[in-house]
Amino acid sequence: MKKLMLAIAVFTMPFTMQAQFGNLLEKAKSKINSRANNKIDQGMEGALDKVEAGVKKPGSATSSKPAEAKDGDGEEKEVEESGQPAKMSVNSKFDFVPGERIIYSEDFAQDVIGELPLTWNASGKGEVQTINGKQGKWLRVFQNNTYLSGNKKDFGENFTVEFDAIYFFQPKLSGYVMPDISFGLFSTGEEDNLENKFLQDQNSLNSAIINLHPSGAGGAYMSSYKTRARTFGSDRSVLNEYSKYHNKVMHYAIQIQKTRFRMWINQDKVFDVPRGVNTNALLNQIYFHMESSNYKDEEVGFYVSNIKVATGLPDTRHKLVEEGKFSTTGILFDFQSATIRPESYGVIKEIGSVLKENPAIKINIIGHTSNDGDANANLALSKLRSAAVKDVLVKEYAIDAARLTTDGKGGSQPVGDNKTTEGKAQNRRVEFIKL
Repeated sequence: MKKLMLAIAVFTMPFTMQAQFGNLLEKAKSKINSRANNKIDQGMEGALDKVEAGVKKPGSATSSKPAEAKDGDGEEKEVEESGQPAKMSVNSKFDFVPGERIIYSEDFAQDVIGELPLTWNASGKGEVQTINGKQGKWLRVFQNNTYLSGNKKDFGENFTVEFDAIYFFQPKLSGYVMPDISFGLFSTGEEDNLENKFLQDQNSLNSAIINLHPSGAGGAYMSSYKTRARTFGSDRSVLNEYSKYHNKVMHYAIQIQKTRFRMWINQDKVFDVPRGVNTNALLNQIYFHMESSNYKDEEVGFYVSNIKVATGLPDTRHKLVEEGKFSTTGILFDFQSATIRPESYGVIKEIGSVLKENPAIKINIIGHTSNDGDANANLALSKLRSAAVKDVLVKEYAIDAARLTTDGKGGSQPVGDNKTTEGKAQNRRVEFIKL
């Protein structure tokens, strides 16, 4: 039992202990090879999974490596060498499609490590941090603290919100309760989005709130408020084996279509509420909050990054069939790679359906990047990414390859300002042009 407790302590060191993590990773690799097939070792699986998360997944996309390409999303991974685009792991029930135009994007790239993001507000402390093995910068959400985003624009009636998050957790054997997480969308009316009063009161006008209980199988609740009166409260939505994702990146996606509220965590649909959103005041702000617990700050935390708000309804069929062009920022790739991320499935599913319904249509798939990094490397990367999209359409939807051509433009045809986070996000896109 003492050996087990020591092993658990080794494998669950906090993310912030960057200097020690490299040594722990080497120990973890040797430990993985010597796992015993018994019940005691099953208790170590969650911690071991954290170390194994950096190992490439079977069936991931492969491509020639474009040196010094910096454009992309997701976890940092080396690009493989075989030159073949990969098969994407898909879920037929995942139908999230992001809004048409990005109006707010935040990856904290411009913020100083160890400081609260410059354009945000917080009720206590907050820090931008880096995490070993994860790409980019992350906002560390501390216990008993609330955070307001730097967004300044109304979301409109139809929009989507996406973000990546990590629930960091160092388990205790007994007597400890994991802190809940809440996040949501609310209206600030005519007042400044960062007013201090909104750190305490998000329900004064209009709000749609999610509460997550991460213990055990996990559970989620959705509530809506209109002038502080509760207008909707969901039943508990079970989060299938949520605990196995502790210390791993999870992708959260919310879609609002007037009164309809839908939410996914990774590829699992958590809510689909037809009349869950009030329309008395436009939503225009995002907040995150972590409850307090008897855990110390170094033992638990919530990390957030890659936040995107996109407004409008994506009308794939009309734009591709009638207008002859459909452009999307919803097909995401691993960093410096042509590996398509699973949350892209909803968009590709829509394209596949349109092509099946219109068998005479031929399209050219064009990849684009921002201007980060080397121009030639980004050009090569954009070509590989368009080829990866074609590969999925052919293999998963049986679309005739002769109907699909591919190309890449790198960062040579921007549609947004590469000096802003929103502009860069808009430039990282895939276009489908009817031939």
